[in-house]
Amino acid sequence: MFRSMLVALGAASMAYAVPASAQEFPLQGGNYWTVAEVSIDDGHAGDYADHLAGAYRKTEDFAKSKGWIKNYYILSNVNKRAGEPDLYLVTISDHLTNVAEDEARSKEMNAYLATSARQEDAQSGARAKFRHLGGSMLLQELNYRK
Repeated sequence: MFRSMLVALGAASMAYAVPASAQEFPLQGGNYWTVAEVSIDDGHAGDYADHLAGAYRKTEDFAKSKGWIKNYYILSNVNKRAGEPDLYLVTISDHLTNVAEDEARSKEMNAYLATSARQEDAQSGARAKFRHLGGSMLLQELNYRK
C-alpha cells in the first residue's frame, strides 16, 4: 500500500514538473560594485579627507563623466570593530573591463590629470605612510527579472 502511494505521488509530481530548461532563474546579474577597505592612522583623518576631496574626487568624477563608472561612494565604518577598516571606497560599473580597455582608460586619465603612472604610484606611496589599503571585494547586484 505504502509503495503504491509513493509510485502514484511520484507519477503525479512528474506530470506537473516543468523541464529545467523551461524554468527561468528569477534573478539576473546587474552592476558590479568594487569595495576597497581603507584604514587611516590616528591623527591623519584630515590628511586623507583632503586627498578624497581633491585628487580622488577629481578622478572619480572624470571616470563618471566618461561613463566608465556609474557612481561612487565613500562609506564610513561608524561602529568599527577591532581589525575593521575606517572607510569603504565603493565604485559601481555596468561591466568588467579587459586589459586593452584598462590601458586606454589609464592613458586618458593620465592625460586628464597631466601625470604619469609613475607619478601616481609615488603619490600613492606617500599616502601609504598613514593610509593602509586592506582587502577589496567585487560584488555583483542581483536584480529580479520581473
